[in-house]
Amino acid sequence: MTINLASTHNRPDLPDRKPQGVSRQSDGSVLWRIWAPQSDGVSLVVIANGKRQEIPMEPEGYGFFTHRRDGVAAGLRYAYKLKDGGEYPDPVSRWQPEGLHRPSAVFFPDEYAWSDDDWKGVAREDLVIYELHVGTFTPEGTFDAIVPRLAQLRELGVTAIEIMPVAQFAGGRNWGYDGVHPNAVQNTYGGPQGLQRLVDAAHRAGVAVLMDVVYNHIGPEGNYLGKFGHYFTDRYHTPWGDAINFDDADCGPVRQLVVDNAVMWIRDFHIDGLRLDAVDAIFDFSAHHILAELQAAVQAEAARGGRTVHVIAESDLNDMRLIDPVERGGYALDGCWADDFHHAVHTLLTGEREGYYSDFGEPAHLAKAYNDVFIYDGVYSRFRRRRHGNAVGDADRSQFVVCIHNHDQIGNRAQGDRMAATLPPEARRLAAGLLLLSPCLPLLFMGEEYGEERPFPFFCSFGDPGLIEAVRKGRRAEFAALAFEWGTEIPDPQDPATFESARLSWSWPEGSSRASLRRLYQDLLTARRTWPPLGERQRTEASVVPVEGGASAVLVIRRGGEGGLLAVANLTAEIQPLPAIDLGPRALLLSSESKWYGGSREGERRIGRLHPYELVLFGEDGWRS
Repeated sequence: MTINLASTHNRPDLPDRKPQGVSRQSDGSVLWRIWAPQSDGVSLVVIANGKRQEIPMEPEGYGFFTHRRDGVAAGLRYAYKLKDGGEYPDPVSRWQPEGLHRPSAVFFPDEYAWSDDDWKGVAREDLVIYELHVGTFTPEGTFDAIVPRLAQLRELGVTAIEIMPVAQFAGGRNWGYDGVHPNAVQNTYGGPQGLQRLVDAAHRAGVAVLMDVVYNHIGPEGNYLGKFGHYFTDRYHTPWGDAINFDDADCGPVRQLVVDNAVMWIRDFHIDGLRLDAVDAIFDFSAHHILAELQAAVQAEAARGGRTVHVIAESDLNDMRLIDPVERGGYALDGCWADDFHHAVHTLLTGEREGYYSDFGEPAHLAKAYNDVFIYDGVYSRFRRRRHGNAVGDADRSQFVVCIHNHDQIGNRAQGDRMAATLPPEARRLAAGLLLLSPCLPLLFMGEEYGEERPFPFFCSFGDPGLIEAVRKGRRAEFAALAFEWGTEIPDPQDPATFESARLSWSWPEGSSRASLRRLYQDLLTARRTWPPLGERQRTEASVVPVEGGASAVLVIRRGGEGGLLAVANLTAEIQPLPAIDLGPRALLLSSESKWYGGSREGERRIGRLHPYELVLFGEDGWRS
């Protein structure tokens, strides 16, 4: 007998290609479908009007079980009972109104009446990303509470908010990377209905919404996936245990679940893009990598809706395969993070050199980050003790995301302290300028634009006492193993006070240093939009230049070629002479040390020396209008 593999590969009617979960059928009935090859049978437990009904599900083959029912309304509670006697919420639940351990609830995403039919998204080159954590961004900690702040973000110059993960996690306090129901939106934030309202409001305000998603691990509490199927493999090791099964036996339904999840955010919540967490911990050695498969499915869904959608990978691999086209062996993602920029700025301004920061700290590193994006692009890394990365070449710089703050770089410090808590105001202004002069896409972490001093430490609200103690011990061990001079007291992640300490003050009174810093961000973002050289996303020319009688720590950045923008940055805490460079007809357009931004300069049209940590921009006088 000859089997025609081409006739079966990727057919949507094959069992491992059909979606799991609860779905409304064309005749109005509702279908439950679950993959549970670990169990000889599955019963659907329906809970209505205080009564429970157990219904044996029909085996479909390949470990799938189904049940069809008429007259089902949104909100109906249900669970699955396996042959081992255990009763569990749906591992692909869309709604957990009472938390991750309780029964699931039916949710129909098409019941929401959207008002964003004219919204087509934001072009990649125009993205200015603002990362936020729903629980600490406002006092209320909900999706709805974000809505009144959208106008202020748009006024600042933000074009997209990036929401830290909202997949259902334990309790109400968590960064979001411990989610265990990938399809269910966190109940304490407002559930799936609240997210739909936020995205709709954001689009009305002209702001895109990117969603941080986690496909490299599942959280430790409430993780019942292994009770149902072969979702994990011991073939690979991750910091969180066994890897998600993307290429081992029975990986088909697992891959389909992840692809369906990615498409779900675009289709059901009108999300404008995905930030894929730590893709270096996604292991797949199959012929068709899961990231390429996911991207193809997401872009097909985006095309159906006539919208622009971005898939961006967080990675410190410095690997162009993430964005290279499939025909060149890549995954064709729309972009990736470039952490080297953050590390270069951070080490220069703070003097920290411990851990992975040992690879950075020279002004030339920052110049290379501007010119080549990846500082480690195939060169030797002392921290890794091997060569790292590959070269970007002339790739479009809008494919790379850079920052001076993000949740990891702040929250993975022992105290969760921000730059504003340790650096002088002039250094913070310089950091802002360096970020927004980059041809890459800038990411701001909530509050950085006005110098928020409240920390962003790691926090959680697990219910398992053993897990709580393990997390506490793990945090202490992590910082004991590092020789960082952070101090000795580490905030207790489980303590509600640790979570409360992270809530934004969201305050910049007129006349304050906070208002001045925010004004600098706003003016630089306006310049990025309106000054022609700053709109270019090509390679930048940056170099460290010597100055007479000063340190070799003055950076000169040229944007837009001959006659374009020229920026000069003093990377030291000392006064430095302005280097001998030909300014031509360029005028002084902006100084980070202007009184307007909280500095001491007032109305100078020419300067001969640079104040500590000063950034000055020269260009055509007409750009300012």
